[in-house]
Amino acid sequence: MLDIKNIRTGYGAINVLWDVCLTAKAGQLTTIIGPNGAGKTTLLRAIMGLLPLSQGEIVYEKKVIDGTATWNMAAMGVAMIPEGRMIFRDMTVEENLMMGAFPKQHRARAQRNCERAYAMFPALHKRRHLLAGTLSGGEGQMLAMARGLMSDPRLLIIDEPSLGLAPVVVNELFETLKQLKADGRTMILVEQNTQMAVGLADQVYLMQSGKVVFSKPAGEVSLAQLQDLYFGR
Repeated sequence: MLDIKNIRTGYGAINVLWDVCLTAKAGQLTTIIGPNGAGKTTLLRAIMGLLPLSQGEIVYEKKVIDGTATWNMAAMGVAMIPEGRMIFRDMTVEENLMMGAFPKQHRARAQRNCERAYAMFPALHKRRHLLAGTLSGGEGQMLAMARGLMSDPRLLIIDEPSLGLAPVVVNELFETLKQLKADGRTMILVEQNTQMAVGLADQVYLMQSGKVVFSKPAGEVSLAQLQDLYFGR
């Protein structure tokens, strides 16, 4: 579904990604792990059109999409759940959800998808009329996840969903990811919890210093080897 071919990009004169290649197959969960500063979020921003490429190309459903404006990605079936949640704190929970279905072609299904979100995250239904800024960290992440699903994306990109959350909430979020995978959702997951991410993934990539240094099907991954590479041992 998504092929990233030898891309380079960065911020101004500073290049961050070096000849990065990655493939995300339809119906699978692809996980990207690596230490802070490895370039994981930069890669996601490049996919979403937030950063221009200086080399390479990004192919989505057999079409080259690098250079596509970020605001057109939802219409193409791509949604991103950013690190740090990025919910609209001064809007209600339900208003946040409706923002996820704002593109015109998704509005007809907005109510149906909203009800599906409440079924997936019952806590949000109880708080649907409250300001999003009153939610706990875990509830805020649930809202970010639900908002990302409101456009019913064919490709869902998720950046560090467990960051700063209690273990019990992390377990709940991974159960949601497990269900989405079982439903056939194609996902790219950047995650700091290596063990849980690899346990759920189909394909695993490890990034360091802006490069992919390891790529294997999850079933062939040795956590001990992965941790040695992760920590540069």
